[in-house]
Amino acid sequence: MNKATIKDIDVKGKSVLVRVDFNVPLDAKKNVTDDTRIRAALPTIQYLMEQGCKIILMSHLGRPKGEYDAKYSMEPVAGRLSELLQKEVKQAKDCISEQTKQMAKELQGGEVLLLENTRFYPGETKNDQELARELATMGEIFVNDAFGAAHRAHSSTVGVADYIPAVAGFLLEKELTILTEVLEKPARPFTAIIGGAKVSDKIEVLENLVNKVNNLIIGGGMANTFLKARGVNMADSLVEEDKLELAKAIEEKANALGVNLLLPVDLIVAKEMSEDAQIDMVRGDVPVGHKALDIGSASAVAFAQIIKNSALVLWNGPMGVFEIDKFARGTEVVAKAMAECEGKTIIGGGDSVAAVEKVGVTDSIYHISTGGGASLEFLEGKVLPGVAALKDK
Repeated sequence: MNKATIKDIDVKGKSVLVRVDFNVPLDAKKNVTDDTRIRAALPTIQYLMEQGCKIILMSHLGRPKGEYDAKYSMEPVAGRLSELLQKEVKQAKDCISEQTKQMAKELQGGEVLLLENTRFYPGETKNDQELARELATMGEIFVNDAFGAAHRAHSSTVGVADYIPAVAGFLLEKELTILTEVLEKPARPFTAIIGGAKVSDKIEVLENLVNKVNNLIIGGGMANTFLKARGVNMADSLVEEDKLELAKAIEEKANALGVNLLLPVDLIVAKEMSEDAQIDMVRGDVPVGHKALDIGSASAVAFAQIIKNSALVLWNGPMGVFEIDKFARGTEVVAKAMAECEGKTIIGGGDSVAAVEKVGVTDSIYHISTGGGASLEFLEGKVLPGVAALKDK
């Protein structure tokens, strides 16, 4: 990675403004139900604490409409972070008032202040320079450790880097190092499994990865479009009619490059998408009035075999409507195969992460990306604004 990190500059005793990604789920009682993203930022925060820094954290939470909304307050996050650090995290009532700036100034070395939700300001998502400058007054150094927000050009991810020296935190560094290796020096055989509902969401990922992989497995609703492009009758299945030619072009490119492109050979079908639906397994055409909602068992076995024999596997997107147990088996088989693979296994995207958690194999995965949208854009070959804004090594 050619970007400077917190290890490349002297941070000792400095005021450090850190963009983290604490966009975590809360329940009705405002408890954090999944603290994965908070834990992911701990190495950076703890390193800065050890260096005697005054640490000012900023993050967004949910999608408030550019104004204060109690349901999106960072307060529960401050509570959970305090528990994880075993140290009180101070909580600001906003981001840029004089009172908040005073709180930042009065921090002692090793103390942590969490600002209120950055998206309570309408300027945040517009990369408003005035907001960025106000935020930057609180720090001598800016550390971006929010990989999950690195694809957004916002005041707190990009704007502040115009005013104070900007470097990467440990989480951002780790994500970039691992994903760069996938694109530039992948171990072989390299398999990508791309699922999810729509081809349109992942066109650029498919077009970029087809040049780099040995095996390209396509599942989920996306596979329906590819199957129809091959001439299979998909009946009432989700198919993107305007993407049939694109699916053909990707398959032709895979053949020309000698890439093994795999589609499901059998499908789980039903008339409706519900827990009590009557299901069937079919090969070939989907019966009239039915829709494909998962890959069949022969497909799952074939996919699992390739996954287990790969040196590197990248997975993004489920194989079916896995929120409903009847249509979850394909995704679960893939998740288990990922856990059994002796090569490096990398997961990007919320649904695939949820799948490995559901199956209970999270600890067997080499790397689970904290940024769905950001990892997708990176795999498309795009430059992430939050990364571009950082100092080069």
